[in-house]
Amino acid sequence: QVQLIESGGGLVQAGGSLRLSCAASGRAFNSMGWYRQAPGKEREFVATVLWSGGGINYADSVRGRFTISRDNAKNTVYLQMNNLKPEDTAIYYCNARSGLRDYWGQGTQVTVSS
Repeated sequence: QVQLIESGGGLVQAGGSLRLSCAASGRAFNSMGWYRQAPGKEREFVATVLWSGGGINYADSVRGRFTISRDNAKNTVYLQMNNLKPEDTAIYYCNARSGLRDYWGQGTQVTVSS
């Protein structure tokens, strides 16, 4: 059974930092990443990384502020978020892709106050 366990969300002031973690288990994945959904908006892509290394992509809105990384030994992907802005407020979801199938975590709330 696939499990994606997220942690690290919270409340932070604008300009602050948070680090999200997602521990995966249950099967091997081709890539892992993060998406987010703000109130009243569609879920949107944030960042992704290939499990084999490289293949890192970011949404334009977070490039230069967020950094995605992975620890293969721990089957964990991280999202370091710096210089957070109020518009980064959303529920952040961990995503893992195996072939054509997507798996999702339960989501973790990130709130950035101005």
